[in-house]
Amino acid sequence: MPELDRLAVVSDVHGNVTAFEAVLRDIDARGITTVLNLGDVAGKGPRGSRAVALSRERCAVTVRGNWDDFLPRPDPHRDPEFVWWHEELTDEDREWLVTLPLSHDLELSGRRVRLFHASAQSVYTRVRFRHTEEEFAGMFAATELTGDGPEPTVVGYGDVHDAYIETFRGRTLFNTGSVGNPLDEPTASYVVLEGVPGGTAQDPFGIQVVRVPYDVEAEIEVARSLGMPALEPYAIELRTAVYRGLHESLGLTPARS
Repeated sequence: MPELDRLAVVSDVHGNVTAFEAVLRDIDARGITTVLNLGDVAGKGPRGSRAVALSRERCAVTVRGNWDDFLPRPDPHRDPEFVWWHEELTDEDREWLVTLPLSHDLELSGRRVRLFHASAQSVYTRVRFRHTEEEFAGMFAATELTGDGPEPTVVGYGDVHDAYIETFRGRTLFNTGSVGNPLDEPTASYVVLEGVPGGTAQDPFGIQVVRVPYDVEAEIEVARSLGMPALEPYAIELRTAVYRGLHESLGLTPARS
């Protein structure tokens, strides 16, 4: 049997270095040497600049997410928290983020795998776990974002912070979930792809969602010590995996001071 290769696919670190380092340790422990990052490296969490440095050091490819696209650009009309996250980045960080590619293709076990942040249409076009057949099909289309070429049979993305794998009519769509801001369960997640580079459809192929516990309270304390704004909704999201737009309706308040 040809030798299988394993790749780690991470996404949506969002400046949560505590979670990112835990995930990278898990990847290392599995003997995986190639890491691909599907974007949203900074913003929402306190250490975007450090997350950028880790991505540049450890990830063979990082594609551009929506936060990577808008956060580096100056905007005097932004809310204070966005200004804080923007200014926490260095000039070099900002330049790197806005020049990231929008998609990345590879081949494993005869399958063309396409990776991007949110959708084939735009880094701002969201496709949720509950989607239509048309939205599913659109993830496999050749567009201005993806470029010309053969359509993929496997597509991986991030953005919605909700890990899942779906196969329909011979095509597979997967979401990595989020390393730094998961909204399905309060545990960092990433995906392992396994297959034979340059192989055929007769070779094994695998997709595995991996969950990695990390010290949530330590990350919240880092954000507090650095004076990060929007600390309370950030803390609740990390502890509960409930999106901040739902906190008030669910009666969620900070659990600890």
